[in-house]
Amino acid sequence: MSGKYFKGPEVSCCVKYVLFAFNIVFWMLGATFLAVGLWAWAEKGVLSNISSITDLGGFDPVWLFIVVGAVMFILGFAGCIGALRENTFLLKFFSVFLGLIFFLELTAGILAFVFKDWIKDQLNLFINKNVQAYRDDIDLQNLIDFAQEYWLCCGARGPIDWDLNIYFNCTDFNPSREKCGVPFSCCIKDPAEDVINTQCGYDVRLKMEIDQQNYIYTKGCVGQFEKWLQENLIVVAVIFIAVALLQIFGICLAQNLVADIKAVKANW
Repeated sequence: MSGKYFKGPEVSCCVKYVLFAFNIVFWMLGATFLAVGLWAWAEKGVLSNISSITDLGGFDPVWLFIVVGAVMFILGFAGCIGALRENTFLLKFFSVFLGLIFFLELTAGILAFVFKDWIKDQLNLFINKNVQAYRDDIDLQNLIDFAQEYWLCCGARGPIDWDLNIYFNCTDFNPSREKCGVPFSCCIKDPAEDVINTQCGYDVRLKMEIDQQNYIYTKGCVGQFEKWLQENLIVVAVIFIAVALLQIFGICLAQNLVADIKAVKANW
Protein backbone atom coordinates (compact mmCIF):
# COMPACT_ATOMS: atom_id res chain seq x y z
CA MET A 1 0.00 0.00 0.00
CA SER A 2 3.06 2.22 0.08
CA GLY A 3 2.70 5.29 -2.15
CA LYS A 4 -0.99 4.61 -2.70
CA TYR A 5 -3.98 6.30 -1.16
CA PHE A 6 -7.74 6.17 -1.53
CA LYS A 7 -9.12 9.11 -3.50
CA GLY A 8 -12.72 9.79 -2.51
CA PRO A 9 -15.33 11.88 -4.34
CA GLU A 10 -14.51 15.56 -4.86
CA VAL A 11 -16.46 18.70 -5.61
CA SER A 12 -15.93 19.61 -9.27
CA CYS A 13 -14.08 22.93 -9.43
CA CYS A 14 -15.24 23.35 -13.01
CA VAL A 15 -18.95 23.09 -12.10
CA LYS A 16 -18.42 25.22 -8.99
CA TYR A 17 -16.80 28.17 -10.71
CA VAL A 18 -18.88 28.00 -13.88
CA LEU A 19 -21.99 28.25 -11.68
CA PHE A 20 -20.39 31.09 -9.73
CA ALA A 21 -19.57 33.00 -12.94
CA PHE A 22 -23.03 32.21 -14.34
CA ASN A 23 -24.70 33.76 -11.31
CA ILE A 24 -22.43 36.72 -10.69
CA VAL A 25 -23.50 38.14 -14.06
CA PHE A 26 -27.17 37.86 -13.06
CA TRP A 27 -26.40 39.23 -9.61
CA MET A 28 -24.79 42.35 -11.08
CA LEU A 29 -27.53 42.77 -13.69
CA GLY A 30 -30.17 42.40 -10.98
CA ALA A 31 -28.42 45.01 -8.82
CA THR A 32 -28.32 47.38 -11.81
CA PHE A 33 -32.03 46.92 -12.61
CA LEU A 34 -32.93 47.36 -8.95
CA ALA A 35 -30.79 50.50 -8.64
CA VAL A 36 -32.37 52.03 -11.76
CA GLY A 37 -35.86 51.27 -10.44
CA LEU A 38 -35.18 52.73 -7.00
CA TRP A 39 -33.50 55.78 -8.55
CA ALA A 40 -36.58 56.36 -10.75
CA TRP A 41 -38.82 56.08 -7.70
CA ALA A 42 -36.60 58.51 -5.80
CA GLU A 43 -36.85 61.02 -8.69
CA LYS A 44 -40.64 60.74 -8.54
CA GLY A 45 -40.66 61.16 -4.76
CA VAL A 46 -42.14 57.71 -4.19
CA LEU A 47 -39.48 56.72 -1.66
CA SER A 48 -40.36 59.73 0.49
CA ASN A 49 -44.10 59.09 0.15
CA ILE A 50 -44.84 55.38 -0.27
CA SER A 51 -48.60 56.04 -0.56
CA SER A 52 -47.94 57.69 -3.95
CA ILE A 53 -47.44 54.18 -5.41
CA THR A 54 -51.23 53.86 -5.56
CA ASP A 55 -51.77 57.31 -7.12
CA LEU A 56 -51.06 56.11 -10.66
CA GLY A 57 -54.10 54.70 -12.46
CA GLY A 58 -52.06 52.86 -15.07
CA PHE A 59 -48.96 50.68 -15.16
CA ASP A 60 -45.76 52.17 -13.80
CA PRO A 61 -42.85 50.82 -15.93
CA VAL A 62 -40.54 51.27 -12.94
CA TRP A 63 -42.25 48.26 -11.34
CA LEU A 64 -40.79 46.11 -14.11
CA PHE A 65 -37.24 47.18 -13.25
CA ILE A 66 -37.78 46.68 -9.51
CA VAL A 67 -39.46 43.26 -9.71
CA VAL A 68 -37.11 41.84 -12.35
CA GLY A 69 -34.09 43.36 -10.59
CA ALA A 70 -35.13 41.98 -7.19
CA VAL A 71 -35.70 38.45 -8.54
CA MET A 72 -32.39 38.45 -10.46
CA PHE A 73 -30.53 39.88 -7.45
CA ILE A 74 -31.90 37.25 -5.02
CA LEU A 75 -31.29 34.36 -7.42
CA GLY A 76 -27.82 35.62 -8.31
CA PHE A 77 -26.94 36.03 -4.64
CA ALA A 78 -28.15 32.52 -3.76
CA GLY A 79 -26.31 30.99 -6.70
CA CYS A 80 -23.05 32.87 -6.14
CA ILE A 81 -22.79 32.33 -2.40
CA GLY A 82 -24.13 28.79 -2.66
CA ALA A 83 -21.48 27.84 -5.22
CA LEU A 84 -18.61 29.68 -3.53
CA ARG A 85 -19.37 28.43 -0.01
CA GLU A 86 -20.69 25.04 -1.18
CA ASN A 87 -23.93 25.73 0.67
CA THR A 88 -26.49 23.11 -0.34
CA PHE A 89 -29.42 25.09 1.12
CA LEU A 90 -28.73 28.12 -1.09
CA LEU A 91 -28.05 25.92 -4.12
CA LYS A 92 -31.35 24.07 -3.62
CA PHE A 93 -33.16 27.39 -3.16
CA PHE A 94 -31.59 28.64 -6.39
CA SER A 95 -32.50 25.55 -8.42
CA VAL A 96 -36.04 25.24 -7.03
CA PHE A 97 -36.80 28.95 -7.53
CA LEU A 98 -35.35 28.89 -11.04
CA GLY A 99 -37.34 25.73 -11.81
CA LEU A 100 -40.50 27.42 -10.55
CA ILE A 101 -39.88 30.42 -12.81
CA PHE A 102 -39.29 28.07 -15.76
CA PHE A 103 -42.54 26.22 -14.99
CA LEU A 104 -44.49 29.51 -14.72
CA GLU A 105 -43.06 30.71 -18.05
CA LEU A 106 -43.98 27.42 -19.72
CA THR A 107 -47.49 27.53 -18.24
CA ALA A 108 -47.96 31.16 -19.29
CA GLY A 109 -46.86 30.32 -22.85
CA ILE A 110 -49.31 27.42 -23.12
CA LEU A 111 -52.19 29.42 -21.62
CA ALA A 112 -51.43 32.37 -23.91
CA PHE A 113 -51.70 30.05 -26.93
CA VAL A 114 -54.87 28.32 -25.72
CA PHE A 115 -56.65 31.48 -24.54
CA LYS A 116 -55.22 33.91 -27.10
CA ASP A 117 -58.58 35.65 -27.68
CA TRP A 118 -58.98 36.28 -23.94
CA ILE A 119 -55.38 37.52 -23.77
CA LYS A 120 -56.12 39.88 -26.66
CA ASP A 121 -59.13 41.31 -24.82
CA GLN A 122 -57.10 41.74 -21.64
CA LEU A 123 -54.38 43.51 -23.62
CA ASN A 124 -57.00 45.89 -25.00
CA LEU A 125 -58.22 46.66 -21.49
CA PHE A 126 -54.64 47.07 -20.22
CA ILE A 127 -53.70 49.54 -22.97
CA ASN A 128 -56.92 51.53 -22.56
CA LYS A 129 -56.36 51.78 -18.81
CA ASN A 130 -52.91 53.18 -19.47
CA VAL A 131 -54.27 55.55 -22.13
CA GLN A 132 -56.44 57.01 -19.37
CA ALA A 133 -53.38 57.55 -17.17
CA TYR A 134 -51.14 58.85 -19.99
CA ARG A 135 -50.44 62.23 -18.40
CA ASP A 136 -50.16 60.89 -14.84
CA ASP A 137 -46.64 59.49 -15.04
CA ILE A 138 -43.72 60.44 -17.30
CA ASP A 139 -42.39 56.85 -17.48
CA LEU A 140 -45.78 55.52 -18.56
CA GLN A 141 -46.06 58.34 -21.09
CA ASN A 142 -42.65 57.49 -22.57
CA LEU A 143 -43.57 53.79 -22.73
CA ILE A 144 -46.81 54.48 -24.62
CA ASP A 145 -45.06 56.90 -26.98
CA PHE A 146 -42.35 54.32 -27.68
CA ALA A 147 -44.92 51.58 -28.37
CA GLN A 148 -46.97 53.79 -30.72
CA GLU A 149 -43.90 54.97 -32.62
CA TYR A 150 -42.34 51.50 -32.84
CA TRP A 151 -45.46 49.65 -33.96
CA LEU A 152 -46.86 52.58 -36.00
CA CYS A 153 -50.14 52.51 -34.11
CA CYS A 154 -52.48 54.69 -32.08
CA GLY A 155 -54.53 53.52 -29.10
CA ALA A 156 -55.51 49.91 -28.39
CA ARG A 157 -57.94 49.49 -31.30
CA GLY A 158 -57.51 52.89 -32.95
CA PRO A 159 -57.24 56.67 -32.38
CA ILE A 160 -60.77 56.84 -30.95
CA ASP A 161 -59.44 55.15 -27.79
CA TRP A 162 -57.90 58.49 -26.86
CA ASP A 163 -61.41 59.65 -25.98
CA LEU A 164 -60.79 57.76 -22.72
CA ASN A 165 -58.20 60.35 -21.70
CA ILE A 166 -59.50 63.53 -20.08
CA TYR A 167 -57.08 65.71 -22.08
CA PHE A 168 -57.78 64.22 -25.52
CA ASN A 169 -61.50 63.39 -25.40
CA CYS A 170 -63.95 65.18 -27.67
CA THR A 171 -66.61 66.08 -25.10
CA ASP A 172 -68.01 69.60 -25.25
CA PHE A 173 -66.93 70.44 -21.71
CA ASN A 174 -63.27 69.53 -22.27
CA PRO A 175 -61.24 72.78 -21.98
CA SER A 176 -57.94 71.19 -23.01
CA ARG A 177 -56.11 72.40 -26.12
CA GLU A 178 -55.48 68.73 -26.90
CA LYS A 179 -59.24 68.11 -27.22
CA CYS A 180 -60.07 65.76 -30.14
CA GLY A 181 -56.39 65.16 -30.70
CA VAL A 182 -53.84 62.40 -30.14
CA PRO A 183 -50.29 62.32 -28.74
CA PHE A 184 -47.45 63.22 -31.10
CA SER A 185 -46.37 59.55 -31.13
CA CYS A 186 -49.48 58.76 -33.20
CA CYS A 187 -48.39 61.15 -35.96
CA ILE A 188 -46.90 60.00 -39.26
CA LYS A 189 -43.39 61.43 -39.20
CA ASP A 190 -42.17 63.76 -41.90
CA PRO A 191 -38.61 62.61 -42.86
CA ALA A 192 -37.72 66.23 -43.62
CA GLU A 193 -38.39 67.33 -40.04
CA ASP A 194 -35.38 67.28 -37.71
CA VAL A 195 -37.35 68.38 -34.64
CA ILE A 196 -40.40 66.47 -33.41
CA ASN A 197 -43.60 68.48 -33.71
CA THR A 198 -45.32 67.69 -30.40
CA GLN A 199 -48.48 69.50 -31.56
CA CYS A 200 -48.95 67.47 -34.74
CA GLY A 201 -51.90 65.56 -33.26
CA TYR A 202 -53.97 68.61 -32.28
CA ASP A 203 -57.58 68.53 -33.59
CA VAL A 204 -56.74 65.66 -35.93
CA ARG A 205 -59.79 63.61 -34.89
CA LEU A 206 -62.07 66.42 -36.02
CA LYS A 207 -61.19 65.40 -39.58
CA MET A 208 -62.96 62.65 -41.50
CA GLU A 209 -61.55 59.17 -40.80
CA ILE A 210 -60.28 58.81 -44.36
CA ASP A 211 -58.40 62.12 -44.01
CA GLN A 212 -56.89 61.14 -40.66
CA GLN A 213 -54.81 58.48 -42.43
CA ASN A 214 -52.70 61.26 -43.98
CA TYR A 215 -51.70 62.60 -40.58
CA ILE A 216 -51.75 59.82 -37.98
CA TYR A 217 -51.53 56.04 -37.66
CA THR A 218 -55.07 54.69 -37.62
CA LYS A 219 -54.35 51.07 -36.70
CA GLY A 220 -54.59 49.91 -33.09
CA CYS A 221 -51.52 48.77 -31.15
CA VAL A 222 -53.02 45.38 -30.25
CA GLY A 223 -53.44 44.45 -33.92
CA GLN A 224 -50.00 45.83 -34.82
CA PHE A 225 -48.37 43.96 -31.95
CA GLU A 226 -50.07 40.73 -33.07
CA LYS A 227 -48.84 41.34 -36.62
CA TRP A 228 -45.30 42.01 -35.34
CA LEU A 229 -45.33 38.73 -33.38
CA GLN A 230 -46.35 36.78 -36.48
CA GLU A 231 -43.64 38.43 -38.58
CA ASN A 232 -40.95 37.85 -35.93
CA LEU A 233 -42.16 34.48 -34.65
CA ILE A 234 -38.82 32.75 -35.27
CA VAL A 235 -36.82 35.46 -33.46
CA VAL A 236 -39.22 35.44 -30.49
CA ALA A 237 -39.15 31.62 -30.36
CA VAL A 238 -35.33 31.57 -30.45
CA ILE A 239 -35.15 34.09 -27.58
CA PHE A 240 -37.58 32.09 -25.45
CA ILE A 241 -35.74 28.83 -26.17
CA ALA A 242 -32.38 30.45 -25.34
CA VAL A 243 -33.75 31.76 -22.02
CA ALA A 244 -35.24 28.34 -21.23
CA LEU A 245 -31.94 26.57 -22.02
CA LEU A 246 -30.03 29.00 -19.78
CA GLN A 247 -32.44 28.27 -16.94
CA ILE A 248 -32.15 24.50 -17.44
CA PHE A 249 -28.35 24.85 -17.62
CA GLY A 250 -28.32 26.74 -14.30
CA ILE A 251 -30.57 24.16 -12.63
CA CYS A 252 -28.40 21.28 -13.87
CA LEU A 253 -25.20 22.95 -12.64
CA ALA A 254 -26.70 23.59 -9.20
CA GLN A 255 -28.05 20.06 -8.86
CA ASN A 256 -24.73 18.60 -10.02
CA LEU A 257 -22.86 20.65 -7.44
CA VAL A 258 -25.30 19.63 -4.69
CA ALA A 259 -24.75 15.95 -5.58
CA ASP A 260 -20.96 16.43 -5.42
CA ILE A 261 -21.16 18.15 -2.02
CA LYS A 262 -23.41 15.41 -0.61
CA ALA A 263 -21.06 12.70 -1.95
CA VAL A 264 -18.06 14.37 -0.25
CA LYS A 265 -19.95 14.78 3.06
CA ALA A 266 -21.02 11.13 2.94
CA ASN A 267 -17.34 10.09 3.09
CA TRP A 268 -16.47 12.19 6.11
